[in-house]
Amino acid sequence: MKRKPEPASQEPPASPEDEIPGVPGFSTWRGVYLFVLGAFLCMVAALAIFSRLYS
Repeated sequence: MKRKPEPASQEPPASPEDEIPGVPGFSTWRGVYLFVLGAFLCMVAALAIFSRLYS
């Protein structure tokens, strides 16, 4: 009985989601995106509040 040769284990190329962002303080792209989304929502809320206070 002959054994089939096992293929060499190759790692798939890293996807862009797996790369470490070059942004200090963030270890994943998900963290960067969540921070940007949170900052955007805070700005929208601040604009809504200030427009009511000063109109």
